[in-house]
Amino acid sequence: MTGDGPGGGPPLSHSEVGEEKVRQDPSVIILGPTGSGKTGVSIKIAKAIGGEIISADSRAIYKGMNIGTAKPTKEEMDGIPHYGLDLVEPGERFTVADWKSYAEQKIKDIKARNKIPMIVGGTGLYIDALIYDYKFKGPTGHKIGDLEQKSCSDRTSVKGDYLIVGVKTEPEVLRTRLKKRIEQMFSPELFSETEKLVKKYGWNNQAMKSDIYEYAHKYLTGELTLEQAKEKCFYEDWHLAKRQLTWFKRNPNITWLELAKIYPFVLQYIHNGKRK
Repeated sequence: MTGDGPGGGPPLSHSEVGEEKVRQDPSVIILGPTGSGKTGVSIKIAKAIGGEIISADSRAIYKGMNIGTAKPTKEEMDGIPHYGLDLVEPGERFTVADWKSYAEQKIKDIKARNKIPMIVGGTGLYIDALIYDYKFKGPTGHKIGDLEQKSCSDRTSVKGDYLIVGVKTEPEVLRTRLKKRIEQMFSPELFSETEKLVKKYGWNNQAMKSDIYEYAHKYLTGELTLEQAKEKCFYEDWHLAKRQLTWFKRNPNITWLELAKIYPFVLQYIHNGKRK
């Protein structure tokens, strides 16, 4: 009986076949403030390098909250697998420790398929927990409190192989992007989504009381005019973006690049197999 190897010989071992072909590329992290353009560039990069995307967005974990959290649509995903979306019901407990465990497993799964994991988002604590391998006291289901945060290592050295790129955006450019996004998001589809969420989960649900849903709800109930709702939402997003940037700027391991430069930089990095 002939073997399964070349020329009918004995089968090749796993080390002879698989290990040479397994990609050794780093996981790619694209981070930045809300509205900076992370989603679009990350999908473009994923298509070019064989990437799959893990969301690092603490709002995108909620089911049914799609338009208001700016989740990418199926069309925008363009065939790229996305993870970390729609994980729990609004109001259901999901901690940083939960996300870290989820992301680590997805990274293993993606690498096992010889693809490149890409972590994309603006939740700084999620990303820090992953790249600095934070250890959490207490059960995974516990909310992150002072004791748990104190158990986290400092931002000294990255634990693992990551290319960490931040979207560098001038304040005026970011403000313009945020205003444009809000104009697009305040739509009949958003109002319908808001009404469905309020009906299903109630307005006392904490997940609803922030960002655009709060102002869409106040518009629907006549508490605010449409322009007032848009203005308040803009300032909410702008303050969030500034908080995110303050958090990220304390991280010395981020390479900051303008949005247009990120795509060629990551491709060159992956293809050359070397850091900048």
